[in-house]
Amino acid sequence: MTDSRTPLTLIGLGPMGQGMVKLWLAAGHAVTVWNRTRSRADDVLAAGAVWAERADAVAANRLIVLSLTDYRAADAVLDGLDLTGKVVVNLSSDTPDRTREAAEAVAARGGTLLVGGLMVPAPLLGTEAAYAFYSGPEDVFAEYRDTLALLGRTDYLGADPVPAQLHYQAQLDLFLTVLAGMLHAFALVGTAGVSAKDFAPYMRETLDTMSFYLDETVTSVDSGQHPGDLANITMMGATTDHIVAASEDAGLDAGLPKAVQDLYHRAIAAGRGGENWTALVDLIRR
Repeated sequence: MTDSRTPLTLIGLGPMGQGMVKLWLAAGHAVTVWNRTRSRADDVLAAGAVWAERADAVAANRLIVLSLTDYRAADAVLDGLDLTGKVVVNLSSDTPDRTREAAEAVAARGGTLLVGGLMVPAPLLGTEAAYAFYSGPEDVFAEYRDTLALLGRTDYLGADPVPAQLHYQAQLDLFLTVLAGMLHAFALVGTAGVSAKDFAPYMRETLDTMSFYLDETVTSVDSGQHPGDLANITMMGATTDHIVAASEDAGLDAGLPKAVQDLYHRAIAAGRGGENWTALVDLIRR
């Protein structure tokens, strides 16, 4: 493993990038930074980071961390630069195919890509709640584990570059869907004059009980067995009909509940109405 004061370069100074730089500086790292808009570097420069122009920032250190919107932005940053001997830790979001292409492109230019996915917002970086997925060459991950662990718990998923990206996207799939559901529920009760504050205690109870369903769901998804003795797709599909109708009657956008309704309707049409709702995974898998 590297010394805890490993010098590194951070490119991309949004809230996440700035938060990472400050954590590394506090731990004694020398951090070189670059961002398209230089003014975003003001706070981290005041904290002790060093500014360098794009090519010089990449050349400055072996370890280069990218905190960018997607891999297209990463390509633009690295375009035309020598990556021989460099380790690029890309914390950007993109598709698995795009991730694999990026790993091959970095390797073709003499570097190594370590794919990462940080699963907390900037204010939680470095706390017990923070964790990140990583995949790529194990020796490279081991070399920089201590440096990366300053951001949060490190979960290494193997040498293939894709698993970290898939885990990241799967977690965000759940997260963003739940957030959208929260907003839709608030909007629905809001049509009766109920404030989000007044409805929040009931929503909290529902959210707190969601983990109750997790173990049963895991068993069903992994085994492919979906007994419908307690709840079945036909029954729950009827509930989706009611949610869509209530939303439309209230004048709300019903796109979100209609997407869920469509899964249930297709399962019923396929003759699976008597099975548990977990059987919907087969439709999702196509």
